[in-house]
Amino acid sequence: MVPQALFREALLEPARSPPAGLSDGAGRPAGARFDVYRNNVVVSLIDALHTGFPVLSKLLGKENMDGLAGMFVRAHPPTSPVMMFYGEALPDFITTLPQLSHLGYLPDVARLELELRYAYHAADGIPISPDALAVLAPESLLGAQVALAPAVRVMRSAWPIHDIWRFNTQADAPKPMPGAQDVLITRADFDPTPHVLPAGGAAWIEALGQGQSIGAALETAVHEATEFDMTTPLTLLLAGNAILSLANKD
Repeated sequence: MVPQALFREALLEPARSPPAGLSDGAGRPAGARFDVYRNNVVVSLIDALHTGFPVLSKLLGKENMDGLAGMFVRAHPPTSPVMMFYGEALPDFITTLPQLSHLGYLPDVARLELELRYAYHAADGIPISPDALAVLAPESLLGAQVALAPAVRVMRSAWPIHDIWRFNTQADAPKPMPGAQDVLITRADFDPTPHVLPAGGAAWIEALGQGQSIGAALETAVHEATEFDMTTPLTLLLAGNAILSLANKD
């Protein structure tokens, strides 16, 4: 019997000979049949990375993405039969490649695509009605804690990752301009949507997710961005069905 580790290593290395002792159903050396199987496995994993990172693939082009994916597959073979999150290590892997160092935004573009995938597969939740906030007195609102939907994701980047994503996924989208962007991902219905956050917005939502009251989170955000107004991020959360409950700390 061929050891599993040896079989896996040979499966991902095209120059390696089939493992000694490996035979086909008729008891003959596997040979060419193993080569076909090996090629199909690697091609399938590369295709999975194209599917999971469509914007990254578009930015690099098919040939370059094939090369990147091939290197990644051999360095990071799947560890689970569940493929929905395969490629989680790809953003960090990109940072190790000197040939891509001049495209500093690529790792964060890949991270954004992963966050969208996480949001897509996140558990459902029943959102509150916006009226639940409207009936609260200001002091009660500021003292309230919220529970965010599992699909909510916040990402900070030194690059205009939302605009890069939009330019490569939406017709007639404006060309990205240099600058950092913080992004909120919500899932109002079935598909997640990324939104650009104003300065301080990421800090506010992250603080809410850590259990701070709305008022305490506001103080956290203002400490980061003195002109912060929570109207825009709060509206994005409500429109994205991202708040599941509201409870006063007292």
